[in-house]
Amino acid sequence: MNWNKRLLETPIIGDLTKKIASIKASREAHSIADHFTQFLQPQIATDQTLRNEVFKIRHNVYCEELAFEEVRDDGQEKDEFDEQSIFSLIKHKPTGTFTSCVRLVTASGPDEKLPIEKYCLDSITNTDLSPERFNRAEIAEISRLAVKSDFRRRKSDQFKGSGTGVISEISYSETELRCFPFIAIGLYMAAATMGMNTGIRHVYVMMEPRLARSMKFIGITFQQLGAPVDYHGLRAPYYINPDIFMSNLSPGFRSLYDTIEKDICVQLRELQLM
Repeated sequence: MNWNKRLLETPIIGDLTKKIASIKASREAHSIADHFTQFLQPQIATDQTLRNEVFKIRHNVYCEELAFEEVRDDGQEKDEFDEQSIFSLIKHKPTGTFTSCVRLVTASGPDEKLPIEKYCLDSITNTDLSPERFNRAEIAEISRLAVKSDFRRRKSDQFKGSGTGVISEISYSETELRCFPFIAIGLYMAAATMGMNTGIRHVYVMMEPRLARSMKFIGITFQQLGAPVDYHGLRAPYYINPDIFMSNLSPGFRSLYDTIEKDICVQLRELQLM
């Protein structure tokens, strides 16, 4: 164990360091929200052209880079859950290029399962929060988050796996906010907005524990529902709801969320009118 990690785990020094880092994070997040608005824009995939952009980004990350899925002749990665999903992308304003994407899988009918229900239900040991216990119209799953390698500018963001929002523990610590993948955070916030504004009350995600720990640092507190399993790497089932999300979000990152929510809500209203 290196000295930095030992110090962070020392009760007094560790707590003080985390408080200082949290204050720094909150202050910097206000600036980040301004920069996010200037350069990046969340975009709901309201038509087939935008959905095709989603499938292309997923193919680039999940098939070509990570080899989680087989390469497709048409260059688009799709699965059975896309028909019951809402998609969001993040666009780089200066170039008009889409940097990344995420989907929110819903289950409006009894025959529609979430991916976590079909493939990882046995990994949920906290049965009180199992998706089977809630109204089907109020559950959803965040999945298929993907960030194109072109938009991982830092060398620390080029490691295998960063395309799905994973944070490199070698390059990232709580005191080094500059290494946070803000595009991935923006995607989670976009998914949260889509869910909370469409009646979703219970959200699930299979993610790497280190990503969950990093999200907790900024106040996105996912509740782990079971031990990690081998699912496209070591991942565990997590749960969050609107009350947990809003009550724990740090003030600075609330500013970033408010920016994203405003943009997404305008698009949702336009989508409902179509």
